[in-house]
Amino acid sequence: MPSFDVVSEVDLHQLTNAVDQAGRIVTNRFDFKGVNASFEREERTVVITAEAEFQVTQMEDMLRTALVKCNIDPSAMDASPPITTGKQVKQTVVLRHGLDSTQCKAIVKQIKDAKMKVQAQIQGDQVRVTGKKRDDLQDAIALLKKAEIGVPVQFTNFRD
Repeated sequence: MPSFDVVSEVDLHQLTNAVDQAGRIVTNRFDFKGVNASFEREERTVVITAEAEFQVTQMEDMLRTALVKCNIDPSAMDASPPITTGKQVKQTVVLRHGLDSTQCKAIVKQIKDAKMKVQAQIQGDQVRVTGKKRDDLQDAIALLKKAEIGVPVQFTNFRD
């Protein structure tokens, strides 16, 4: 029986590329010359460090732009407010990974409300959608792409 999984994942390799790209932009910008500003990545967390709060917000925008260029949806970013410590301002940005139970339930509810000929079931931090016909599954994917879930979703493990 054909099926696919609805997941919310961030490619760590692309995240590394985006952080490196944003770091290169900072080093080349004229208004950041002589400023101690950097991006540090550890797993799915990026720490933005600069000397002033407005620089941190500019760097967050640079990171957001770099994420878009690397095909990572910026809505996966969960940025904390900037924290001032001495001469530095730091901001922590966490990229969400996986769907929580409320988001899984919202996906299942949307599929059931559309009265499609598919079944959706929650499996941990993902949702598996099964149906008898491939066309029904493609309709479900189109429905979920239009839906506002709050997190970026990908469709993986499509089996025919």
